[in-house]
Order: sequence, then structure tokens, then C-alpha cells
Amino acid sequence: MNGADTAFVLLSAFLVMLMTPGLAFFYGGMVRVKSALNMLMMSFVSLGVLSILWVLYGYSLAFGPDAGGVIGNLDFAGFKGISDGTLTEKGGIPVFAFALFQMMFAILTPALMSGALADRVKFSAWTVFIALWATLVYFPVAHWVWADGGWLFDLGIIDFAGGTAVHINAGIGALAAVLVVGKRAGFKKDPMRPHSLPLVVLGAALLWFGWFGFNAGSELAADGTSALMAMNTQLATGAAVLGWLAYERIRHGAFTTLGAASGAIAGLVAITPSGANVNAMGALAIGLVAGLVCSWAVSLKFKLGFDDSLDVVGVHLVGGVIGTLMVGFLATGGDAGLAQFGKQATGAFSVMGYSFVVSWIIAKLIHVTIGMRASDEDETNGLDRAYHAETAYDFSAVGGSSSGPFTGTLAGAAAAGTTATSSDGASSGASSPARPGTAESGPLSEKKVDA
Repeated sequence: MNGADTAFVLLSAFLVMLMTPGLAFFYGGMVRVKSALNMLMMSFVSLGVLSILWVLYGYSLAFGPDAGGVIGNLDFAGFKGISDGTLTEKGGIPVFAFALFQMMFAILTPALMSGALADRVKFSAWTVFIALWATLVYFPVAHWVWADGGWLFDLGIIDFAGGTAVHINAGIGALAAVLVVGKRAGFKKDPMRPHSLPLVVLGAALLWFGWFGFNAGSELAADGTSALMAMNTQLATGAAVLGWLAYERIRHGAFTTLGAASGAIAGLVAITPSGANVNAMGALAIGLVAGLVCSWAVSLKFKLGFDDSLDVVGVHLVGGVIGTLMVGFLATGGDAGLAQFGKQATGAFSVMGYSFVVSWIIAKLIHVTIGMRASDEDETNGLDRAYHAETAYDFSAVGGSSSGPFTGTLAGAAAAGTTATSSDGASSGASSPARPGTAESGPLSEKKVDA
């Protein structure tokens, strides 16, 4: 056993685990206050569901002995035949360390889709959806890309840490689910601004930190490649932040905090498949392009009419495609060229096609059986009360009646002459914009409280 590499992989697994609560904060701050806890829970529940599925059959389907290039068999179901002394064939690390690391990928990937469905999905239906989606979409695609015998692995696609299996997979799956579930009530009409930008930045920072484990840890060894991947992760992310902010400033006239956080995620997504195969200048180019293009792409939902609530498609799908395709021309070591680009395109679009079709079928089956969409009343009043019997903030302490989750704040704010939060979750009297160029931009004066 290689003790140093084992410690590195375990530490990387812990960092990737942190990304899921980081994602919960990132998404949770972006929604209106009435459904903030529901947004946190949509990520957090994945930690429970996918951990169980992974040991029962997920690890075996993804990394078990190959069956036809498309799926693993069930030889390792329940971790059968694996002990604390069982080592990987390459690298000499315990299989349990590798399985734990890959478990965290399986947990994070379906959680990424939750942002597209914010504010309008039944929590029970969401839990069933991610269980089925992981089984029918994530586990097979992970085998295609990373397992010996997987058809994309054998094709020679470059996907070091998950541009196809994670980000393209989740991004296109989210789009399919959105098309089944439909738009939020008030989409393109009502203000739907982030209720807490500090939470968004906190979540983005936790994701950025954890992403070093996500990317560098995929080398499964503490060596020069993992160091290169870590460095390129930082470079691409920084370039993407600046690219997104530059686009915002030119197009909309402001450098927004939400834009900086979103730009960071776009850069992290784009460098994920490519960072171990490009030099520093290539990483900067990938990050800059991702920041610029993803900033533009998030506005497409308004033109095309699909309600991707928190821009999962614009950031994860588009960013994943950018990183997956650009490495075809920027790869070092003689791998770059039209032949490699063709392999990259084959991987990207085959995953898109499979994931979209199967994700749509899963969402449709749930929608016509137990129901995927929350009721109109629950959507209007907020999913926190409806599904979790809680609210994100205890407003009753402010003063006034505590009969509802927001009444005390309205009364207290009116008495104090301060900014309040209305019952639909939109801030009143504030003036900071949401993402520029969307229907949500502009002052918040529409929702002023009548003192």
C-alpha cells in the first residue's frame, strides 16, 4: 500500500464531500427566502440517498468488471469481496479509498440538477428522481468514461475529472427535467432575486476549495499531474471570474457579486475535464472563454422560454462542453488535433443525447404517477413550510405577531422604517439587482410593504 497516495485520496474525498453542502449554500442563497431550506435539502438529501445506493450497487455498476462497454456487472454489489486490505491494481491504494472518493462524485452530480428545479418540485418526488437518475444515468455514464472497458474510455476521450460524466450529464439532465416540470409561477414577470448574496459567495468559496480535491484528487496520487491540475484549477477559475465580470460590465454596466460567484463556478466546471492535459496558458484560455460564454448563455432561458431557475444549463452544461471540446485543440503531449477533437465531441454529444432522453423519461414517469410538481398553493406560500415545517429565519423575534413566518418581520420593519421581506420572499425597498439582463433585474420597489 502506498501510504502517501492513500492519504491524498482520502483527503481529496473529504474535500469533495464538502462540495455538496457548499452547493447547498450556493443555491440556497440564490432562491427566495420562502424556499431557502428546501433548496438546501435538495442537495443535502443526496448525501443520504447516494451513499446507500453506492454501496448496494452503484460502485459495482460504475467500476465493476465491464459488460459490453456500457455498464459494470454486480460482482462488487454490497462491496462483496472487498476488504480493508484490498488494493487497486494501479497505484496501491485501498479500494475503499477509491470507492469513497468516487462516492462523493456520485453524491454531487444529481445535486447539481436541483438548482434548475428550484421553488416548484415536491421533495418526495425529487428524492425518487435522484435515486432513479443515478441508477439509470450517472452509474452507466461514469462507467463509459472512467472504467476499464467503458466505450468512451477505450475511445480515448480526455475527461480527467468529470466534464462529461458530471457536468454535461447533470446539465442536460436538468434541462430535460425542467421541460417536464414547467416554469415557476411568475417566470419572467415577478422579481425572483437571491435572498442572500453572502450565502451565495460562501457556497461558491466552499465549492472552489473543495474543487481542488475534485480535480487534483482524480489523479489518485500525490504527484506532478495532481499539482498541475491544482494549479490549472486556480488559474482557470480566476480567468473565468474576470471574463464573466467583463461581459457583465460591457453588456449590463455593472460588476455583480452574483456574477463573480457564477463566473468562478463556470471556470471550475470548464477546467474539470481538461486541467491535467493543458499548460498554464491553456488553462487561462479555457477559463476566460468559459466566463464569457457562460455569462452570455444564462440569458438564453428567457429567449428560449425554459425556466432553468439557477442557471444549471448555462453554467454546467455549457461550461462542461467548453472544457471538453477545447482540450481537443489545447492538449499538450501530442494529443491535440482534429482526431482528438472528434473524440471529445463524440463523448460530449453522446452523453448529452443519452442523458437527455433517459432523464426526460424518468421525470415524466414520476410526473404522471406520484406527481413531480408542487401544488400552486405550496409554490406560492413557499416549500419550506409545506415540506419541512420550518423557515430559514426566525422572524418572530423581530416583533409583532408570530402567526406566520414573515409577519413579525413586516411589522417590525414597518415600525422601524427598515427594509422588510415580503411574504413571497422578495426583498422590499432594496435596490441591488439580480443577474443583469434578466427579467429579475432592476430595483425591488415593486414589493414595498405598506406600513
